[in-house]
Amino acid sequence: LFRSTGRLSRTGFDLSLGIQTSLAASVQTSGAITLPARLFGEIVARMPSDSPISLSCEEGGEQVELTSASGSYQMRGMPAEDFPELPLAQAATPIKLDPEVLVKGLRATLFASSSDEAKQLLTGVHLGLDGEGLECAATDGHRLAVLRLQNSADGEADLDVTVPARSLRELERLLSSRGGSDPVSLFCDRGQVVFQWADQVLTSRSLDGTYPNYRQLIPESFTRTINLERRALVSALERVAVLADQHNNVVKLSAEPATGQILIQADAQDVGSGSEGLAATIEGEAIQIAFNVRYLLDGLKAMACDQVLLQCNAPTTPAILTPADGAQFTYLVMPVQIRS
Repeated sequence: LFRSTGRLSRTGFDLSLGIQTSLAASVQTSGAITLPARLFGEIVARMPSDSPISLSCEEGGEQVELTSASGSYQMRGMPAEDFPELPLAQAATPIKLDPEVLVKGLRATLFASSSDEAKQLLTGVHLGLDGEGLECAATDGHRLAVLRLQNSADGEADLDVTVPARSLRELERLLSSRGGSDPVSLFCDRGQVVFQWADQVLTSRSLDGTYPNYRQLIPESFTRTINLERRALVSALERVAVLADQHNNVVKLSAEPATGQILIQADAQDVGSGSEGLAATIEGEAIQIAFNVRYLLDGLKAMACDQVLLQCNAPTTPAILTPADGAQFTYLVMPVQIRS
């Protein structure tokens, strides 16, 4: 916790992710101290929002008193000198990103990153910026989410970096709660990335290594295309998932061009089975293909379209979900092999 004339600046840092923010305050004497973050945050969160909060600390002391209209609390802190310095990369020229574009890209991809720390690079989201716009991509080895958007803030800059999903979730949360449309400045330097806007800074390590060439995983053409109403598909999958979750999360999709229907089935051994039928426009031959229902739902809920295209070639090759309206979002999911 840092205090300076006319501003209250707060910094949190766990040696991987750092956040610094400041706000206007009436400061009588400048100073700095380190406080236990969880305790400090929980006390302040429960104080009345309709009255100001005062913080006081004797010079050279390590005990802080928080006072509001409801009461006062004392906390023992540590000298500010013991707090690790926040690394702030200072590349010559910052990359400018449209905050709305960045938030959309993160929301569409964060869910597909891996939670397995052993996979390192796959626990992050890859950010790529070129003359055509910003591309965000994430994969956990079983599915891949890619969204490309126009970035009006800085169309000339190039960017190629992978940032831990944990850091980007905080970034998405902070950007979503902000107002205004001023661009976000991004600095990349020696394994560190810094996002800066208004009175906030978020710094994170980047992930070392070359992100997988995910574009080569996406088939160039498909022999089968199924057009479905997205909300109806989500509703049907959620109902069938009640049974699928009892066994192995697997649902089987059977597309029959002759009837113009797709059948969604789940069979939970020793529990029960269920099926749902949906109207669909089917191009290509009939097919039976199975997926992890949770993977399907994650991708479908990341879209905002009315109609969605499910494209595939065979029951054992990658399938993709894309918005039928042409939005540049691609969600690839690997099928699950099933016994006949």
